[in-house]
Amino acid sequence: MRLKDKRAIVTGAGSGFGAGIARKFAAEGALVLLADINHEAAEAQAREIGGRAAHVDVSDGGSMARMVAEARAAMGEIDILVNNAGVTHMPAPMEEIEEAEFDRVFAVNCKSVYLAARAVVPLMKARGSGVILNIASTAAVSPRPNLNWYNASKGWMTTATRAMAIELAPHGIRVNAVNPVAGDTPLLASFMGEDTPERRAQFLATIPLGRFSTPEDIAGAACYLCSDEAGLVTGVCMEVDGGRCI
Repeated sequence: MRLKDKRAIVTGAGSGFGAGIARKFAAEGALVLLADINHEAAEAQAREIGGRAAHVDVSDGGSMARMVAEARAAMGEIDILVNNAGVTHMPAPMEEIEEAEFDRVFAVNCKSVYLAARAVVPLMKARGSGVILNIASTAAVSPRPNLNWYNASKGWMTTATRAMAIELAPHGIRVNAVNPVAGDTPLLASFMGEDTPERRAQFLATIPLGRFSTPEDIAGAACYLCSDEAGLVTGVCMEVDGGRCI
């Protein structure tokens, strides 16, 4: 019960890493609001773990503000915010990625962190405490070819994490990130371009421990970083990558 009585928002919680994080947080005693653009998926996960669901488009400021207001109405205060929602583009040479796709990647992966901060940071400052966790990627540290703008968006997130941590520390707010290696989630096929045994073998060959990450792997790291056990940990971008970034 490391998160007993904590109140948490997890974005992109309808599937993948977000669903795993929400499940772990609930098991550790937290009250969780699962937010996703796919409201039905979020509701299904919420029913399973005894949480609450909310619809959100993390790239839209009004939608984000409404989701936070809904979270406050349902839970009171917000102790933990997990910025997990993310997208990628299909693998292609950098100059071939359409402008609209570039804008979508940066709106969901980067602008969302800014919008979340606008909505949540004033609440945490008023209380003098809080934890923000950003789900970045090993792509920020060891970029893969043909995923250039996704790589760059996750690099932005790691820099934003450190900048947020140093600015918010005097207010009692900790900010960290997790850098997962590719996981067997709905985004995997988009990372690889095609989901075939050959492409999986190519990806796995770059991971020394020889397997993809799982939602449970990322959830364990997220739980630690958001718990009081990590009370002196801020500005860290923790690689959960099977050794890929060594």
